[in-house]
Amino acid sequence: MFRKAHLFFTMLCGGTTSVIIIILSLFYLHTTQNNLYANAFHSFTNDIGTIAVSLEQSANISMQWLSGLEARNEYQIFVIDNGIPFLYNKLHDRDGADGQTLLAESLDAQNQTASGIRMETEGSSYSGIRHSEYEFRSPSTGQFYFCSLIDIQKDSSASQIVILSPLKSLRDSLHKQRLFFLFLNLAALVALFTFAWIFTGLVLKPLKENHEKQTRFIAAASHELRTPLAVILATNECCQNASVSEQASFFQTIAKEGQRMNSLIDDMLSLTHTDMQRFPLDKKPTELDTLCLNAYESFEPLCRKEGLTLSLVLPDAPIERCICDPDRIAQVLSVLLHNAISYTPSGGSVKLALNYHRDRRGSFEITVSDTGIGIDDDDKRHIFDRFYRAEKSRSTKGHFGLGLAIAYEIVTSHHGVISVRDNPAGGSIFTVRLP
Repeated sequence: MFRKAHLFFTMLCGGTTSVIIIILSLFYLHTTQNNLYANAFHSFTNDIGTIAVSLEQSANISMQWLSGLEARNEYQIFVIDNGIPFLYNKLHDRDGADGQTLLAESLDAQNQTASGIRMETEGSSYSGIRHSEYEFRSPSTGQFYFCSLIDIQKDSSASQIVILSPLKSLRDSLHKQRLFFLFLNLAALVALFTFAWIFTGLVLKPLKENHEKQTRFIAAASHELRTPLAVILATNECCQNASVSEQASFFQTIAKEGQRMNSLIDDMLSLTHTDMQRFPLDKKPTELDTLCLNAYESFEPLCRKEGLTLSLVLPDAPIERCICDPDRIAQVLSVLLHNAISYTPSGGSVKLALNYHRDRRGSFEITVSDTGIGIDDDDKRHIFDRFYRAEKSRSTKGHFGLGLAIAYEIVTSHHGVISVRDNPAGGSIFTVRLP
C-alpha cells in the first residue's frame, strides 16, 4: 500500500513540476531564439544601410569592392545591370548550386514576401537607392539566407544588387542550443524525480511508522486480551462441573481476570484519547511534595511486603506549586513506583525524590530510582513504546507494557520530559521534569 502511494505521489509531484519546467523551458527557448533571429536580422539590415550609403557616394561598383565586402561579411553578392547579370555573378558557385539558380530563387522569394517571408523591412530612399530585406530558404541548397535587394536608379540606368547572408552558422548555433536545453531538461527531470522519490519517502515515513505501530498495537492488544479471556472461558467450563465449594475459587479467578481485562481496556482508552488529542487534563496549582508523600504512603506497605526499602527525599525549603493535573501526575508516580517494585529483587531499595530547580522559569524534577535488574541500552530506546517490555514474558509481573507509554503521554501533555538512565548503584533511574 505504501509503495503504491510512494510511487503515486512521486509521479504526481515529479510529473507536475516537470510539466511546469518543460513549459517554461520551451517558452524561454522560443523567446531566446526569436530574439537571436531578430538581432541577427537587425544587424544585417544595419549593414545593408551602411552599404547603401556607400553606393550612394560611389560613382562605380568595382569587383574589388564587391570581393572585399563578401570576404568581410561572408556575403554572396549578385549584381544585375539593366536586367543583365554581371560577369562577377558567375565567379562563385556555392552550396551545391550555381549562382544563377540561387539568384533566381532569391528574386522569386522577394516577389512572395507577402505570403512566405517571416521578416521584412523597407529601407529609406537615398537619391534613387532603395533596399528591402527578407529571409528565404533556397530549394536547391536547402539553406536559409537573409537577403537584401538594393535597387539603384541613376539617370537612365537601373541596377540591382542582391546580397545573401547564409544562416548556417546561426541555425547550427540554435540547434546546439536546443540540444543543450534538451540535455538540461533531461538532467533536471532525473534530478527532480529522484528528489520527489526521496521527499515523498520522507513524507510517508511517519505515516508508515504510525501504521506499523498501529498494526503492532492491535496485535499486542489482541494477545493481551486473549489470555484473560481464555482463562475466563476455561474457568467457566470447569465451574460447570465443580462443587459449590470449588465454584467460589473459580468465581474469584473469573473476577480477577475480568478486572485485569478492565484495567487493560482502561489503559488502551487512555492512549486512544492521547492519539485523538483529547487527553483530559485538569490543571491547577499543585503541591508536588504532597503528591510524592501520598505515593510513598500508598506503596510503602507493598514494598515492605516484597522485602524492599522505600525511601522519600523532599526539598528542605518550601517550593513553588506546580501547575499540573494532580490526578495524572499521581498516575505517573504510581506507574514508575509499581515498575520499580516489580523489577527489584527482595532486599533491594526504591527511592522517590523531588527537586526544584530555581532557574529563570523554575522547573520540577521527580526521580524514581531502584536497585533492580536494570534496562539494556537497546531496550531504553523502546521502553516508552506501547506494549513494549524489556522482560519479554507477558504473563508475569501483571504488566501489559502500557504503563510507561501512558506516563510518557501524560508528561508530554504537560510539556515535560521523561527519561531513563542507569543507576550507578545498579538498576535504573526514571526522571520526570515538569515546567
